[in-house]
Amino acid sequence: MKRDLRSETTDLIKWVDGRRSAREDWIATEEPFEIVLRQGGREAVYLTTMRTPGHDAELAAGLLFAEGVVSSPAEIAAIAHASDPTLPRDRRPNRAVVELSEGARFPSGGGFQRGANSACGVCGRQTIDDLRERMRPIETRWAVSPDVLNALPAALRKAQSVFEQTGGLHAFGLFDLLGRLRTLREDVGRHNAVDKAVGRRFLDGETPLSDCVGLTSGRAGFEIAQKSVRAGLPLLAAVGAPSTLAVDAALEFGMTLVGFLRGGRFNIYSGEDRIR
Repeated sequence: MKRDLRSETTDLIKWVDGRRSAREDWIATEEPFEIVLRQGGREAVYLTTMRTPGHDAELAAGLLFAEGVVSSPAEIAAIAHASDPTLPRDRRPNRAVVELSEGARFPSGGGFQRGANSACGVCGRQTIDDLRERMRPIETRWAVSPDVLNALPAALRKAQSVFEQTGGLHAFGLFDLLGRLRTLREDVGRHNAVDKAVGRRFLDGETPLSDCVGLTSGRAGFEIAQKSVRAGLPLLAAVGAPSTLAVDAALEFGMTLVGFLRGGRFNIYSGEDRIR
């Protein structure tokens, strides 16, 4: 067996046109990931989720930012994380300890000891009414051309190295207004890919993402829209379909939402003024 941090090989039987053959193929890694919060003498597991190892500090930071636990990189004093690809999967530590600064608020109640899988995400606040308590509408005004939008899926796919190897990972990309890819992250969970990409920019002090276009390789559910609104992303595009609640959130908070972006076509569900 060959192995790296985000994928490993497995033996399989392949059937093609009624013919059987033994093969070895790469599959994407999915492992549990524990986020621990620490401040002074207090320490608690905030949540455990499933993810593809890699960029774990970014994932922890992006998720905590999306959930409103932290609002500034200054509130994170340090992130200690570990995921050793040389160890068997059942012996890897797969955890990140996030040290909150003295000025940060140590959360209480909801959130702790939660679990999530790589398909649904952990949004924390699930409704638009709750999101409205924390967020203001996105007021950034600029426009991109349809040609720029139509070029994004190919640019994203070209940069997906682990997807090319395994066919099993989602991606989230942040592009500039000329369609140049600036940040890309892959994961078995599309929401994790968003947290990793946003987490990188958050740690670099580059949020809100007022000069970016975001593209997710799958559908745009509420968890993707919620994280995008929280990051101040003016335009979110998806290769797949949006959900009703994602459309509602985009309309409520002034975010442009594009779906079915593929094959030179797309649907605009909100914010058409940013595309012309």
